[in-house]
Amino acid sequence: MYRWFDERLSLSRFNKKFLNKAFAVHHSYFIGEIALFAFITLVITGIFLTFNYEPSIRTVKVAGKAVSAAYASVLYIDSLPFGRVLRSVHHWSASIMIAAAFIHLLRVLVSGAYKRPREINWFIGLLLLVVAIVTSFTGYSLPFDAFSATATSIGYGIGTSIPYVGEWISQIIFGGEFPTLHSIPRVYALHVLWFPLILMAILGMHMLVMVKQKHTQPNYARKVAPGRILGVPLMPQQAYMSTVLFLLYLAVVFFIAGAYIAHPIEVYGPPTASTPAVKPDWYLIWVYGILQIIPGDLKIPLPFGAVMNSEFIGSILVPGILGLAAVLLPFLDTRSTKMRYMELPTKHPVRTGVTFALLAFLITTTLAGWKQELGLSAGQLWFIILGSSLLTYLVVYYAIIFFWGRPSKEDAGAV
Repeated sequence: MYRWFDERLSLSRFNKKFLNKAFAVHHSYFIGEIALFAFITLVITGIFLTFNYEPSIRTVKVAGKAVSAAYASVLYIDSLPFGRVLRSVHHWSASIMIAAAFIHLLRVLVSGAYKRPREINWFIGLLLLVVAIVTSFTGYSLPFDAFSATATSIGYGIGTSIPYVGEWISQIIFGGEFPTLHSIPRVYALHVLWFPLILMAILGMHMLVMVKQKHTQPNYARKVAPGRILGVPLMPQQAYMSTVLFLLYLAVVFFIAGAYIAHPIEVYGPPTASTPAVKPDWYLIWVYGILQIIPGDLKIPLPFGAVMNSEFIGSILVPGILGLAAVLLPFLDTRSTKMRYMELPTKHPVRTGVTFALLAFLITTTLAGWKQELGLSAGQLWFIILGSSLLTYLVVYYAIIFFWGRPSKEDAGAV
């Protein structure tokens, strides 16, 4: 049977070309696989959820109370055997995917693996993180409880704040001023069809480029296998390790989902005229923190009557500047053009210091999301954010110089 298929599909050629490709066994490389496992889990649990979810805000009766069909269908999912746990697995897997993708990008950043010829995969990784965050946000509105309606309304306001095209974009995504009769079906289609297809395409491109270009080598490969790609073939060694890691991932995420049920909608109840105090999930709360410390009446006039308001500056402009800096990084840092081995963070104090300063910025802006609970003013929080970022850079930079010395020209451009 194998020979029959081999004659028609050239399976032996495929096996020789792809299944024997060397895959890295360094522990840091498995972070990217965890992001892939989280996406697979999201797809599987999402299929179960779509079988029982109704994307509609038509009014139905539940225990004599009028609620939306979307809200009622989520209550029905929670009533099914393991339904609440599977919905919780879906929620936590989204957070794990975003966290793993972010940590994976940090590894690429501190090791200098974004340089030529790997700029394309760096751009693909950035796009993957952005699309994953947007996909997760589109899932906010689907339970259509008080929390979901309020959070999505904030997202709608952010969309409309984009100068010139904001109203047009928000109309396409939400079908009008949220919530309208078409809002949930449109967001549902984006969440379960278009964005997952885009994520599949991005992940596929990422892995194809990685297989084509080979992975960067850990530094110990210089001595263990100089001039060669160090790793194990996809079949069977890498497949065995990935299967074990995937099963371990499922065990951990199911334990978390069972112990910490995500988003119990009955606590929030259906949408009402009053607006509950809500905060976004951890991967967006730093943006929420920036919005808390920017004056709400801030408006910068633009040509043709457009304005940049506080919502656009805090939620679009600042993240956009960080994203643009990440995109330009491979073109600004060109010291190594044929890098094969990962660069040590201790050999690049400026880049390592900037990376830790960025983490300090994200952590402190996240804390700004609790501005009212902390009882701090916007000025105090700005001082903490900017001061901690600058202090972190100086401490990391001079700590590397003190303990490891200044890098030589050869270290700065390792080949």
